[in-house]
Amino acid sequence: MKPTIGVIGLGIMGSAMAEALLENGYDVAGYDVRPDARQRLKKAGGRALASGEAVAARADVVITALATVAAFDEVMAKIASTKRKASGSRQIVIETSTLPLEDKQRALKRLSRARIELLDCPISGTAVRMKQGAWTIFVSGSAAAAKRVQPLLAVFTRNAPYVGAFGNGTKMKFVANHLVAILNVAVGESLTFARTMGLDPQQVWDLFAQSPVIGTGVYKLRGKQMVDRVYQPATMKVEVWQKDMQVIGDMARAIGCPTPLFSACAPIYNAAIAHGFAEHDTASVGEVLGEMAGIPIAKR
Repeated sequence: MKPTIGVIGLGIMGSAMAEALLENGYDVAGYDVRPDARQRLKKAGGRALASGEAVAARADVVITALATVAAFDEVMAKIASTKRKASGSRQIVIETSTLPLEDKQRALKRLSRARIELLDCPISGTAVRMKQGAWTIFVSGSAAAAKRVQPLLAVFTRNAPYVGAFGNGTKMKFVANHLVAILNVAVGESLTFARTMGLDPQQVWDLFAQSPVIGTGVYKLRGKQMVDRVYQPATMKVEVWQKDMQVIGDMARAIGCPTPLFSACAPIYNAAIAHGFAEHDTASVGEVLGEMAGIPIAKR
């Protein structure tokens, strides 16, 4: 029998995982503080429960996808204190959020005392990319626990490498998001350059997005949004991305690593929020760069 899966945090990523599991015949129980998110899970065929504790009590494996450290700490404390029926194997928690490493290390100690396995498995990709089979899940922690959840992760992607000791997953995600932050702004800059020279941005995208040299996934996804100048529904909200950038910047400063390109991008994302794009896709940085070139910001 397939294990019962709990999902705590039913935002863009959590709900995408819950729905994929349901489509693959898993029994899914979930919780989110937002009633609309719980209702969406129920409509998809899952069981929307009243609390994170209720999910932890029922599930063999719990997936967490949380936006803030405060939410993460609260959820981990509840999972650790929840009483479960006796089972032949330890409960596994798959933590997929992008959060400071020290917070995840603290949760590892807490759950270990409760005899619960915590895996650090941040995801590189958007909900749209999961449907294309293009997620990368960086799996780190106990090798035995990682092996147990491989069939589950295969529902989301064929690319879920085991990267070693707990915390290596988060470090890999930092590297990935560091690069995405730069590439996103670079794509916006290149398309603004094209528009300012009088080129058709759609033609530029058609030529460059498929290039084996410069046609990155960021160019294909976010570049098309910049061409169309439509940034909702968001695959990654600017306000959430700002949290990721803060975490990455803090890590770089803590270890004394220079990140001049990454640092230069930060004001562009800040400006996107100032222009009212907080809940829009990060591709909206293209509007900020366009305004700097004298192109009026698109209507929202």
